[in-house]
Amino acid sequence: MRSRIILRMDVIGFVKSVVMLSGLPRSLQIGIYGLVGAAVGVALLLTRIANATSYLSDDPLTCINCHVMTDAYASWQRGSHSRVAVCVDCHVPHSNLVAKYAYKARDGMKHSYVFTMRNEPQVLELSAPAVPVVQANCVNCHSSQLAMVRLAGATERRCWDCHTNIHGEVRSLSASPSMLRPGLPAAGFK
Repeated sequence: MRSRIILRMDVIGFVKSVVMLSGLPRSLQIGIYGLVGAAVGVALLLTRIANATSYLSDDPLTCINCHVMTDAYASWQRGSHSRVAVCVDCHVPHSNLVAKYAYKARDGMKHSYVFTMRNEPQVLELSAPAVPVVQANCVNCHSSQLAMVRLAGATERRCWDCHTNIHGEVRSLSASPSMLRPGLPAAGFK
């Protein structure tokens, strides 16, 4: 028991010396604290400007934080699914909470990179990892319908191969009529 207390005190002392930057000259300590403070400030500012906390929710408005998703949002909003489902009901796995947020995080990082670097494709299509997720969610919601049950084990056809109107006709981003686009949510400071 005594050795545990001593070990704990040693760990606490070590952490304290690291945080206090013991052994470094005062001017270097101030410089390091200043850099850390600036980095934390920039990270908080970017989190606010990017509306990053909204991605923890299931609100469909989150999806149009990226301007290229406004057409998909508008077609969902005007379609039959808007009365019974939101974006994450179709596009995110529901096996457990960890899988859901891990998938959202991985997809979010990919989307952030693609949209920041302006590498978005003209025609948005599901990525390879997204196809089985969306297919499983379609089958899960529509399992009581005989046609869906037959498709449940199929790999050669996806639900949207026949049901092409889920997000409307596929068009390039440059050909989408802007009149269908909803107003975007507030970004950055209000």
